[in-house]
Amino acid sequence: MSELKIFSETNPGRPELVSTDHATIAEQLGLVGVRFERWNANADLGAGAGQDEVIDAYREDIDRLMRKGGYQTVDVISLTADHPDKNALRKKFLSEHTHSEDEVRFFVYGEGLFSLHIKDKIYEVLCQQGDLIGVPAMTTHWFDMGPNPNFTAIRLFNNPEGWVANFTGNDIADRFSRLEN
Repeated sequence: MSELKIFSETNPGRPELVSTDHATIAEQLGLVGVRFERWNANADLGAGAGQDEVIDAYREDIDRLMRKGGYQTVDVISLTADHPDKNALRKKFLSEHTHSEDEVRFFVYGEGLFSLHIKDKIYEVLCQQGDLIGVPAMTTHWFDMGPNPNFTAIRLFNNPEGWVANFTGNDIADRFSRLEN
């Protein structure tokens, strides 16, 4: 179940708000410019479906977002607990960073924890199958796929080069929750 927790950046142990209600999550994130949608993630994809098969299954929604948001490229990221580089990838994503473009992810399968650092708040968003999150350009954030990742997500980009991070050097991510899976 998707979940939103909002914290003061100075009090990582005590959330100011916790919600699993999709409408509440979308409303709270919308107030800070973050898109949160629920899509039908019920395409009949077999285990190990390839990038083209996943994109084709969600082509109508992808095309809508590409037209509306001006996105130029789309790809699929899929990680499992047996991925040889899972620890290095997790560590890389756990460092606070920004992007010069929106970060848009649709979870076809599995889950991931986005933590957004906006003003003096931390918005922890547990995204699960069917969730689409759109983090605006230049929003400081980090992502945790957990120690045993098991997810497939569609990624949309304005930049044809794909995922390019600008790390802040701030260690705030070390003080907040991790995804345990």
